[in-house]
Amino acid sequence: MSFVEYGDTIQEGDTAIVFLGHESMFPVKVQHGSKTQTKTQILYSTDISLITMMLELKPGSIVCESGTGSGSLSHAIIRTVAPTGHLYTVEFHQQRAEKAMEEFREHKVEHLVTVKNQDVCKNGFGVSNMADAVFLDIPSPWEAIGHAKSALKVEGGRFCSFSPCIEQVQRTCLALEEHGFTEINTLEILLRVYNVRTISLQIPDLGKAAEDNSNPGFDSSNQANQGVMCGSQQQGTAQFKSGVPLREMVGHTGYLTFATKSLS
Repeated sequence: MSFVEYGDTIQEGDTAIVFLGHESMFPVKVQHGSKTQTKTQILYSTDISLITMMLELKPGSIVCESGTGSGSLSHAIIRTVAPTGHLYTVEFHQQRAEKAMEEFREHKVEHLVTVKNQDVCKNGFGVSNMADAVFLDIPSPWEAIGHAKSALKVEGGRFCSFSPCIEQVQRTCLALEEHGFTEINTLEILLRVYNVRTISLQIPDLGKAAEDNSNPGFDSSNQANQGVMCGSQQQGTAQFKSGVPLREMVGHTGYLTFATKSLS
């Protein structure tokens, strides 16, 4: 007689199912040190607006970013720090870095941005003690915390990291504490859209006896009261606003971790 073996934890050599959605899932073999990459995600307006505010970006700000990806956040940062600020963005993949630089030239903002093709975890941003803010969107942000600290100005510089998994957040927070960052907090932003519509509901006819009992002071012989009741009965319905959330939310699960560089 054969049995199916189960384990409480994933072991080396096990097969795990990467579930991205009901129409997108695939198996991977678990191997120590290996990585599985999925398609590049973009940051939506809800994330971007919070990042811009919490990093305290304004015209003239100096910002370091990694990775550049599709350039969705990069363009938002450039618009915010223009005309006197600058963005230093690092992208690990050469083709993405070249594509981003091409788009910056096409959009005539290349004078506001410097693109570097390198590993930020090993080589950093190429700037020292001059950035007002640093943003990370990489698989292992905890490995780049030291470089982020070096890039930020001496005191008060702001830090933000985007991660889709809470385990990444935990390791990043530990690294931030080890490097002396303060005001560490993590937020999850989800866009919830409601379908608002006007509905008409029938006014229930509870009968004259129910009306008299529900309002002891009601005098059916009073002409004014009769007019009010007649008016309600003639209309027959009442209109209400109804809000129902959509079955699917636009966006993705992700966590934004913020921190401040302290003088130490």
